[in-house]
Amino acid sequence: MSRLKRMSGELHTDVMANPPEDLPVLVIDGASFSDLAGFAREFSRLLCHHTWRGNLDAFNDILRGGFGTPENGWVLKWLDSESSRTTLGYEATIGWLEDVLLTCHPTNRPQVEARIVQARRGEGPTLFDQIVEIIRYHGPGGPESEDGVHLDLR
Repeated sequence: MSRLKRMSGELHTDVMANPPEDLPVLVIDGASFSDLAGFAREFSRLLCHHTWRGNLDAFNDILRGGFGTPENGWVLKWLDSESSRTTLGYEATIGWLEDVLLTCHPTNRPQVEARIVQARRGEGPTLFDQIVEIIRYHGPGGPESEDGVHLDLR
């Protein structure tokens, strides 16, 4: 989360000053969706011959390549990301975690329940935070930076 900084008590993300010019730019618009399923549809339209259905583990796999994203790196330009930060905030996170709780392994239930309690207090990572973290994992400075995914939040 090195690109995050505190401003007026809220987290804001720096805009990528100089995205690599030689990389393809894929654009999603935060104004085009109002929930995780909508984000999945918006992101899926960028993929060739693949549909992502909103599973975050699968999203992580997609960013490794081979699921219709450009080879050799690309820029994900996320327009109206502040709207997405709200859309995929704590309320959406609670609903998503409640769905996860229904299908997760019994040994994982205590951790998921604890995350629900935390999210109800407005604490911990939101869905937006988790998605951004997954993307950054595959970009400059991330453990899988060789995937070359550059995030440009607008």
